[in-house]
Amino acid sequence: QVQPVESVGGLVQPGGSLRLSCAASGFSLDHYSVGWFRQAPGKEREAISCISHTDGNTYYSPAVKGRFTLSRDNAKNTVYLQMNRLIHGDTAVYYCATDPTPCTVVAGDDYSGMEHWGKGTLVTISS
Repeated sequence: QVQPVESVGGLVQPGGSLRLSCAASGFSLDHYSVGWFRQAPGKEREAISCISHTDGNTYYSPAVKGRFTLSRDNAKNTVYLQMNRLIHGDTAVYYCATDPTPCTVVAGDDYSGMEHWGKGTLVTISS
């Protein structure tokens, strides 16, 4: 089955850190930009970050810029989302997905161009 797989999330205290990974299953991430999205309870899914497969450039939404860092290890076919200084507002289900463009889809308003979606992983920020 061709699908990205997110690592297990978890419960983190405010101010803490967590690293999520997105591993490819059945295909190579080399050919795709990889975006991270999240959906909080009662809210729409939002794009938070993307790393381009063409030049390695990264995109961050204002909500996470300066706190989250995206990186990729093509040898391991994995993309990592390092999340620091977590706040209650970061509580959400986090998804990774592949973007066939240089993060153009992720940065836009219409995510229908994303090709492969992971099933999501829950991250809860609470003391």
